[in-house]
Amino acid sequence: MKLLEGKVALITGAGRGIGKAVATAFAEQGADIAFTDLELNDAVLATAAELEKFGVRVKAYASNAANFEQTHEVVEQIMADFGRIDVLVNNAGITKDGLMMRMSEAQWDAVINVNLKSAFNFIHAVTPVMARQRGGSIINMSSVVGVSGNAGQCNYSASKAGMIGLAKSIAKEMGPRGIRANCIAPGFIITEMTAQLPEEIREQWNKTIPMRRGGTPEEVAKVALFLASDLSSYVTGQVVHCCGGMNC
Repeated sequence: MKLLEGKVALITGAGRGIGKAVATAFAEQGADIAFTDLELNDAVLATAAELEKFGVRVKAYASNAANFEQTHEVVEQIMADFGRIDVLVNNAGITKDGLMMRMSEAQWDAVINVNLKSAFNFIHAVTPVMARQRGGSIINMSSVVGVSGNAGQCNYSASKAGMIGLAKSIAKEMGPRGIRANCIAPGFIITEMTAQLPEEIREQWNKTIPMRRGGTPEEVAKVALFLASDLSSYVTGQVVHCCGGMNC
């Protein structure tokens, strides 16, 4: 039997990168996949088509994860389409880097809303569903900078630290109802976004990582698979670092 057979997973921001890798790993292990992205563009629809090859039900939804009302509406639609939600992965995220003294209020608000408020929105909408089911797994995609901070990323670091505090609090609140909440803290992961960094910056990053390389989205997805499955049935309120030793 596959690890997620019979389960429905909701993944935000899964059109590409880490979110797409998580959706692929889940589908390969038998989960039906509902995933959101800001719009249903060609790349998002192509992702849905790729996932269907695993023989599971897949549907993509256009949704602004930072919008409270839209989030509740899309969760209602997912429930109408799939009938249940067993796993929530809060993966939607953006960066708008800059030093604190030069950071605008708009840069701060955008990152906090997309990264942190979106996690609140989806947890708020999904926990009543999971409570009725007497179980579920919530996974917040945080970051090593949410633990250690990073110059030039005060907004991003704050949002990712907030996701950790949110997961730990939900673990305490919802544990009696069989709902687990954990975080993954990826380090330097090779995605379309990081691939655009200058070569010298990527080489500098690699020198600071004990494993001397960046991680892959698929390696992060394997951690998410563990936390989503019954393999982690007694794991909640934890932060799992997937960073090649960057934060060891």
